[in-house]
Amino acid sequence: MNIRVYYEDTDAAGVVYHASYLKFLERGRTEYFRQHGLGVGDLAAAGHIFPVVRMEIDFKAPARHDELVKVITTPHAVTRSTVTLSQKITRQDGSLLVDAIVTLACVNHQLKAHRIPDNVKLLFVSCKEKGHIDS
Repeated sequence: MNIRVYYEDTDAAGVVYHASYLKFLERGRTEYFRQHGLGVGDLAAAGHIFPVVRMEIDFKAPARHDELVKVITTPHAVTRSTVTLSQKITRQDGSLLVDAIVTLACVNHQLKAHRIPDNVKLLFVSCKEKGHIDS
């Protein structure tokens, strides 16, 4: 998924503020689900909510105002109730800006962990096995 860096995403020096990358990563995860026919709103309405429970981020290089960056999301690991995704933010030339590992837990409306639905788990397992890179 391509994202244009807007002025609101930057600090006074025109460099992307670190917290803005979290929004970019969130959009990338949402689009990953959408590209595979799964709306996060529909999943939540069905009682399958996927909050972030762990995030590890390495900031490699800065992005600047008006740059076009790309968010790449790929499955990394799947358990009974969690999915871990590898997410990268790159420049259009492929140079790495941000490298993140994000773990989502599947919870119900009472925020209790529960099993990932089979169709969702199958998506992550099959994409991981096929080595698909979706963004």
